[in-house]
Amino acid sequence: QVQLAEFGGGLVQAGGSLRLSCVASGIIFPMYDMGWYRQAPGKQRELVASITTGGSTNYAVAVKGRSTISRDNAKITVNLQMTGLKPEDTAVYYCNAKTPDARPSFRRDYWGQGTQVTVSS
Repeated sequence: QVQLAEFGGGLVQAGGSLRLSCVASGIIFPMYDMGWYRQAPGKQRELVASITTGGSTNYAVAVKGRSTISRDNAKITVNLQMTGLKPEDTAVYYCNAKTPDARPSFRRDYWGQGTQVTVSS
């Protein structure tokens, strides 16, 4: 069974930092693009940051300059380091794993159960 276990969520003061970790199991981790998404109440889920199998990264405009996504294939882990947290960063953060090949016969798309991040003002 595939499992993406998220760690590191919690209550943080505005301006503070947070490190989210996602530990994967049940997948061949180096073959998957990894990402962090978030969803605030009443809003659609949005990409926060992603990192491909080759290490290329992509960030949402809202978090550029204050977020760093990284992966450690040996630890089967993807991390999201965020600094300068803002109240608008408050959301449930989800870890995602997907195969680069999007064809139906090859596509795999998995999600963690989410971890709550609350930034107080």
